[in-house]
Amino acid sequence: MREENIRALLMRREYPALKVVLNSMNNVDLASLLENFTEKEYTILFRLIQKEKAAEVFTEMSSPMQETLINAFTRSEIKELFDDMYMDDTVDIIEEMPANVVEQILDVTDRETRQIINRLLKYPEDSAGSIMTVEYVDLKKNMTVEQALKKIKRVGIDQETIYTCYVIEQKRLLGIVTAKSLLLNESNVLIKDIMETNLIYVNTHEDKENVSKLFHKYGLLAIPVVDFEHCMVGIVTFDDAMEVWQDEVEEDMSIMAAMQPNEESYFGTSVISHAKHRILWLLFLMLSATITGAIITKYENAFQTLPLLVSFIPMLMDTGGNCGSQSSTLIIRGIAVDEIRFHDLFKVVFKEFRVAVLVGFVLAAVNGLRIMLIYHSLRMAVLIGLSLIATIILAKIVGCCLPLLAKKIGLDPAIMAAPLITTLVDTCSILIYFNIATHLFSL
Repeated sequence: MREENIRALLMRREYPALKVVLNSMNNVDLASLLENFTEKEYTILFRLIQKEKAAEVFTEMSSPMQETLINAFTRSEIKELFDDMYMDDTVDIIEEMPANVVEQILDVTDRETRQIINRLLKYPEDSAGSIMTVEYVDLKKNMTVEQALKKIKRVGIDQETIYTCYVIEQKRLLGIVTAKSLLLNESNVLIKDIMETNLIYVNTHEDKENVSKLFHKYGLLAIPVVDFEHCMVGIVTFDDAMEVWQDEVEEDMSIMAAMQPNEESYFGTSVISHAKHRILWLLFLMLSATITGAIITKYENAFQTLPLLVSFIPMLMDTGGNCGSQSSTLIIRGIAVDEIRFHDLFKVVFKEFRVAVLVGFVLAAVNGLRIMLIYHSLRMAVLIGLSLIATIILAKIVGCCLPLLAKKIGLDPAIMAAPLITTLVDTCSILIYFNIATHLFSL
């Protein structure tokens, strides 16, 4: 409804009314709404957004939209936009832009800002330094609460957060002070008497995924970042940590579905790119499945002697694959939230083994009863029951071990998800099935 209203106002060129509507919207919702308009339309609409709001809306837009707007803006408009933007957001945008657009951005920034941008761009892509901001409130330990509050009022508007302030001396981090502590203490109390010195901080080269986990573990709003000399260089804020979490989840979902991770949106990715990201894994899994085919071919004589054996193969393979997927999914989740580690391997295996025995006996009993009612064959019921129990135990153990082993050797545990485990368990389940059948029926 709001989109239709904006389109109607735009067609009638009622810009004052448009300005009121646009500036009353949430920044994220507004950025999302603008994607539904043409380049010409959203360029006009963006220019109607208030200067203070425009920078925040711009950071929420997709890279193609950002590039279009920068190319459409004058030099002074680009300067106004990036002057109101936090440094970490500026760096994120620069990393996504082509060289000609980067030149336009850097051309309007002052020397000091360019130096900070260049320093942030030098940090490894997956490090804390790459996602930190250098805009934070720093205090001196000999300041009073009154002096600290005055400084926050003076500089706080340009900082990423004012809820946590950092006590620094000669660039070294001494402690932190929260806004709550400042508000609840008397104005003449010294900062050194109320600052928290039991600090949680990270190094500039710490993996950003590990940094994001600290927010979840300790319930933090921001984490200070220090260099190898323990000098404070910036902070990582909660919103940046959540972006890391989102990226990791999207990457893991792609890998678990046997696809290469892709940073572009679904509709923003071409058909050829979609195919490229999927085909390599599909080829690998298809060729791996030929092993299962070769094993089935080996037991061709058993089929001729007892054709009924063929009808139970899909059920055994599906059950094994499903059991392995259940275990791997739970373990991958446990690894992601730092609940399960490699030293828990034997504890996990023992637990999954007990689960597998219980599940196996229940499924074997149900299938045995079904076979007795339909085929009246005790030996066939025993064959399927034993095969199910063995397959489920194997699938559960494989499903819980592979993600932990992948993590141990530095691979993404999500690689060992459903498609790969299903292919591996399929092969093993066929071997188990025919070996038991050969002995039980003397084939």
